[in-house]
Amino acid sequence: MEELNTETKSKKLVIPYQRTCECPENHINCLTPKEWIKSQIGVWQFYYEKRDIRDKKLHPATFPIALARKCIELFTHKGELVLDPFVGSGTTLVAAKDLNRNAVGFDLNERYIALCNERLAQHSVFDESTQIAVNDDARNIKEYLDENTVKLVITSPPYANLLNRKRKNKSRRGEYRKNDQYNKIEQYSQDKRDLGTLELKEYAHEIAQIYEKLLRDKGHCVINVADMWWENERIPIHIAIIEALEKVGFKFRNIIIWDRTNIVNRIGIFGWPSNYITMGTTFEYIIHFIKNDS
Repeated sequence: MEELNTETKSKKLVIPYQRTCECPENHINCLTPKEWIKSQIGVWQFYYEKRDIRDKKLHPATFPIALARKCIELFTHKGELVLDPFVGSGTTLVAAKDLNRNAVGFDLNERYIALCNERLAQHSVFDESTQIAVNDDARNIKEYLDENTVKLVITSPPYANLLNRKRKNKSRRGEYRKNDQYNKIEQYSQDKRDLGTLELKEYAHEIAQIYEKLLRDKGHCVINVADMWWENERIPIHIAIIEALEKVGFKFRNIIIWDRTNIVNRIGIFGWPSNYITMGTTFEYIIHFIKNDS
């Protein structure tokens, strides 16, 4: 893995971004027709593997390596550059390494960057690609990367001040409710730069400003996000993100439902008998955008 020169944060990263496969120019990925068709169904399920981070003490909100791998395979070729602006535990970088894609991830939290590097140091089949974890604000990404080099931006962004409250685990039942997360605040940080400390309107605006010039033309953007409930109201985070990114030149293409019922334990009877609510623990959104598709 290539080391970052930290003498100045404005120094550009030296990282490859050109495809190394022999696919036709007009193909958007290296998948075979049989592999492609498996991704056409708009409801996806994933399973965690041993390398996944499941310990909430290490990171409060992670997605499976399998999710990142599927998106990277769909929207990039081998050798192209993947970016995660809120890299967290480094799942995107691990998936990119598995697939021989170059990748960069940014995070404010030094502890998360250390966790990224620890995971990247583990054995991989491929040694031809570079993955770099950078401890810096996503607002500074443009100082590190040249324009028109990123083919895919993929992340699960912090959730607009909605993790900054005690967990009550109302969607779980029995002994599963009072688990290690019960009655704890699982915010990423209280850093004023952290998007997870912002109200929804300001949060969506900041997301759009960060993303505005990250992608090259016809590049792809994938955001994994869940709506949440706050004081008996649904907070439509996915709609706020779609509207914000459309204002800065992204074209909304698809919503895929991440069906999480195969990994959720002991679902509670949430809202019964007088208030019907679909639980965010059982599904999340995977939103797909493309940049300058004209």
